[in-house]
Amino acid sequence: MDINDAVLTCAINILWTNAVGATGKKVTFKTATLRLIRNDVRELFIDVTGEKAKPIKFKLKDIMVHKKFMSEGKATINFKAENCAMYLSNAPPSTLMYFLRTIFIKLNGEQKDEATTQKQLRAHMLSGKPSNFEEVSPVTTTEMIMARKKAGLLGKGSVTTPSPLAAKKRRYEDLSGANGQVSSQAPAAKRLYQDQSTQSLGIEENVKLCEEQLEVLRACTSGKSIFFTGSAGTGKSFLLRKIISALPPDGTVATASTGVAACLIGGTTLHAFAGIGGGDYGLPRCIELASRPGSALIWRKCKRLIIDEISMLDGQYFEKIEAVARHIRKNDKPFGGIQLILCGDFLQLPPVVKSDYNSTPTQRFCFQSSAWEKCIQCVFELKQVHRQSDPEFVKILNHIRIGYVNDEITKRLRATSKQKIEGDGILATQLCSHTNDAQSINESKLESLDGEKILFQAEDSDANMSKQLDSQLQATSRLYLKVNAQVMLLKNINIASGLVNGARGVVVRIEKGIPVVRFKNNREYLCKQEKWIIKTASGGTVTRTQVPLKLAWAFSIHKSQGLTLDCVEMSLSKVFEAGQAYVALSRAKSMDSLRILDFDPKQVWANAQVLQFYKLFRRRLHDSTMIPLGAKNIKREKTDGQRASALAKIKKSLFDKPLVSIS
Repeated sequence: MDINDAVLTCAINILWTNAVGATGKKVTFKTATLRLIRNDVRELFIDVTGEKAKPIKFKLKDIMVHKKFMSEGKATINFKAENCAMYLSNAPPSTLMYFLRTIFIKLNGEQKDEATTQKQLRAHMLSGKPSNFEEVSPVTTTEMIMARKKAGLLGKGSVTTPSPLAAKKRRYEDLSGANGQVSSQAPAAKRLYQDQSTQSLGIEENVKLCEEQLEVLRACTSGKSIFFTGSAGTGKSFLLRKIISALPPDGTVATASTGVAACLIGGTTLHAFAGIGGGDYGLPRCIELASRPGSALIWRKCKRLIIDEISMLDGQYFEKIEAVARHIRKNDKPFGGIQLILCGDFLQLPPVVKSDYNSTPTQRFCFQSSAWEKCIQCVFELKQVHRQSDPEFVKILNHIRIGYVNDEITKRLRATSKQKIEGDGILATQLCSHTNDAQSINESKLESLDGEKILFQAEDSDANMSKQLDSQLQATSRLYLKVNAQVMLLKNINIASGLVNGARGVVVRIEKGIPVVRFKNNREYLCKQEKWIIKTASGGTVTRTQVPLKLAWAFSIHKSQGLTLDCVEMSLSKVFEAGQAYVALSRAKSMDSLRILDFDPKQVWANAQVLQFYKLFRRRLHDSTMIPLGAKNIKREKTDGQRASALAKIKKSLFDKPLVSIS
């Protein structure tokens, strides 16, 4: 989706007040389009067009913008001269942010010659012609630089390290200044540029989408039900956050099959949303549970359902919630007419399915359920890897992903056992196949250090939700630390400086009750408390404030999903699931940061049913792509049979080869 910075579609309430502040005229649009336009003398206006209503134009002069709730798709624009307030709601957060930023840049980013403006205005009035309006041109680099200069943003700190004045928190941003003119002192508007504000929306503005990611985003915003996949490190969770920010908040529900994955996209677990618990009951009982007033209301309000890590959701549960959706919503369309946005990699960790000892579940994976094909309109595969930059390592990982290991790969991975990847007192994190093993290692290593343990207690907005927060967040409710403890950062603090989620470090001292950590890049950071926000199934939020650290002598493979580790050691001898070895290996950023103690090719395998699914998946993906048959001036002398034969040869050459190749 190519975002037009000067166009926004959302719900709007417009209120006019009289001289004493009493509400007069009121206009409400459930859906309206806002456009930034100019008149003949280059004055800026907002054009509001609602369904079956004449456009209303508001001059952008003497305005104040309140954007505290921009991440929820809400904002207010006050037009002081007209005693009017425009309340925006249900706006896609990213589009809203771009729209408000464009207003700020256009108001501040142009050199205005007052004499020229007055001359143009006088000439226009004398001509007697009606005003003509045109859409605002895209933001230019010159305008951005000029806007920053006028706002006093240049020379007072970097984008990620703002000056003390610019970093002050305010409830609103005044784009017009105290005297009613565009102000040269508007530091609060800097949040429209900063990484912090965009990341709070899940937008991550400085990181642009590649073309294959944009294709997925366009399909989502056009209302199609899709499934997109990709190997580890192709930016699936990053893309999901972009998708969420580009959709209207009302009716959009972001979920994941696991709590950790739900936290990464700012959503809730699918089980909490569905209202049927673990789905252990028969379909009639599941429908009965979901029909309770609270759960039924959530299902009826849902228009777009996002499910991350769909690969870890078993097929029977998927089939049950599809039937529940149709029943509760009284709609026989697939999933009750809800748009589905599914994401996951079936070649990574499979779902945990309860079954009898002597039986194998017939629908372990979602794609094996009868509901899968009915619900999915489009499929996509992300192929560009962003986590690893070494082509050799990427090729090895692609082979491991499909369970293929040759002598060359075995030799290369075994050679890592002799690598020294530690440095400056920072040890490698050991990845374990079992969660209990990782927990035992961390506890014993902490106890062996000198000194007393210091407790860091989390502050939860709802004490009754602490157990659920522990299951969804990497940040624990109770964290014990000592000096020299090996830790991992759990938040993106400063991407440019390497202070990112998964960065490894060691506690060097405790200052005034706050741990100081030296990270692998030799940077010391005072780890102050950070806030995590979890959404509930009903749309509310629960917050946890805690030091963004976790003990990191050891980590479980299941808990490491989504992380990028810059210093990791692993033993794969206890691997017990298909894809587990691949998930562990793909956490490493490079071969130089990886040490494998006992690599055995027998511990690498992929599920045969999943491999068959991906073979058919790629055929479907190919069939849905238009293949040009040549230029128009070429004579079409081939018969239909000849063309079909040629097309079959193309398919055979594409799909009868291994999924990846390595030299």
